[in-house]
Amino acid sequence: MSTIDAARIIGLVDLTSLNEDDTEEIVDELCDQAVTVKGPVAAVCVMPAFVAQAAERLEGTGVRIATVANFPGGDPDPDAAAREVAAAVAEGADEVDVVAPWRAALAGDYGAIGALVSACAGECEVLKVILETGSHPDPAKTRIMAEYALESGAAFLKTSTGKHGPGASLDAARILLSVAGRRAGVKVAGGIRTPAEAAEYVMLADELQDGPAVAQSFRLGASSLLAELVAQ
Repeated sequence: MSTIDAARIIGLVDLTSLNEDDTEEIVDELCDQAVTVKGPVAAVCVMPAFVAQAAERLEGTGVRIATVANFPGGDPDPDAAAREVAAAVAEGADEVDVVAPWRAALAGDYGAIGALVSACAGECEVLKVILETGSHPDPAKTRIMAEYALESGAAFLKTSTGKHGPGASLDAARILLSVAGRRAGVKVAGGIRTPAEAAEYVMLADELQDGPAVAQSFRLGASSLLAELVAQ
């Protein structure tokens, strides 16, 4: 990607608003931004309370509806997380980004990730597992967490919530992509501030996925860039 392909990047974006003070008006505006003159984003991600509203607003557009569970804390409670995921799907969510119990894993309980992901994967076909990679002390722990999540049913491995510490990094994305291979997708989120940075992640995905990154296998949490990408 020698130049920034704005339309391609837009098609990989999960357009997101996950604020406690979000309103119906904010969600409507977000949904209305999702179909651009350069094509639709991959998904719109909203808080669980707004899933049904977003699903109705975007019906027929091809834009997928995403939400979050066990968010943002990542508690090690598989049953509670699975109930949240099931409730979101019942409201119309196509995808759920669930926060793994990464703190428990850092304390040595990697099995907590496996238990939670296994419980949630049966409730949602496209389960994105957030590992909060920016808070990991070393790459080895990132790789182990990613492997546990993948083996337990994750459809996507995701870097960050954007609510704790550093967000995505190319180093963390490389690890997740190498673990995922062709078996799962990867989503990078948090701290992607320019179209050039977004393009770097897409190029990395192209390289490590051995082909063009597509929305079924790669996503970007880069909502703040949408207007700039549309204008290019």
